Amino acid sequence: MTQPKEHAPVHRGGGSLGFTAIKMEERRARCVATDVSDIIIVGCGRVGSRLALMLSEHDNNVCVIDRDPSAFAALGRDFNGSTFVGVGYDEEILVNAGIEECDFVAAVTQSDNATLMVVEIARRLYDVPHAVARLYDSSHERTYLQLGIDYVCGTTLVAEEIFSKAISGIGDHIATFGDFEVLQFALNLSEVGQKSIKVADLESRHGIRVCAFERADGTVSSIPSPSSILYHGDAVLAVVSHAMLPAIAKYAQD
Repeated sequence: MTQPKEHAPVHRGGGSLGFTAIKMEERRARCVATDVSDIIIVGCGRVGSRLALMLSEHDNNVCVIDRDPSAFAALGRDFNGSTFVGVGYDEEILVNAGIEECDFVAAVTQSDNATLMVVEIARRLYDVPHAVARLYDSSHERTYLQLGIDYVCGTTLVAEEIFSKAISGIGDHIATFGDFEVLQFALNLSEVGQKSIKVADLESRHGIRVCAFERADGTVSSIPSPSSILYHGDAVLAVVSHAMLPAIAKYAQD
């Protein structure tokens, strides 16, 4: 097991919780660039070990955390990243693993509760630009979406799907088509001081195509027309060009 590196103490408090706005923007900009460099994977089962090997082979710096030291045997001799024994939502373990400079966190434990804790710590306490959870219980999907959590739910090709999210460097990413990204996110209108927005206005201002939406309470889902109205918290499925990702990011709910 790789020896932990020394890190500064964890800072707590209100606001940015140890990160300045400038540093957060630098990390987001790096994550939207061509390659993600610093990655933490929590859980070294079948999915976690496969994902770690895929990302490591893609020239990323990968650190894997698991409470069972024997789990790392699945990584084999070709894995050139680091490993830490411990609970994935333990802040000391996460800091030692490098979460303060991390671009991407994948939580793929066998417990939805543990996975949710890892992702929320990464997002809320350490402002990690992109965190993805593996979701076992599909009945929690709407909750994850409303919390703004990027997730993968399924039993096959989970590692491949998370790998695609990691190398895209984009939160809420579903798929890539040439110069365009398919995104799913909860609509955030608080940043623009509105309670609602017409689909045509959102599309014309930001070069985005809204393919479908669902009301925040789950009562209505529809393929919209240009005159359809979207409200704060609605779930949106959309296609956006790479060039317009920074502009549309403010509409993705944290």
